[in-house]
Amino acid sequence: MNWDQVQGKWKEVKGNAKAKWGDLTDDDLTEIDGNREVLEGKIQAKYGKSKEEAKKEVDDFLNSSDV
Repeated sequence: MNWDQVQGKWKEVKGNAKAKWGDLTDDDLTEIDGNREVLEGKIQAKYGKSKEEAKKEVDDFLNSSDV
């Protein structure tokens, strides 16, 4: 799945995102609203990850069967 598809299905996908990144609140997920850069920023802030680590986690999430 590519990010355009995720963005279009964000309401469906955000449950999977919440399962993967449990520290993200419902408010965070609403704020992200399918925006990859905002998701990566939230992962950086909540988990203390570098930009590259956050990007890789999102890439892995996209490539997983969970999306």
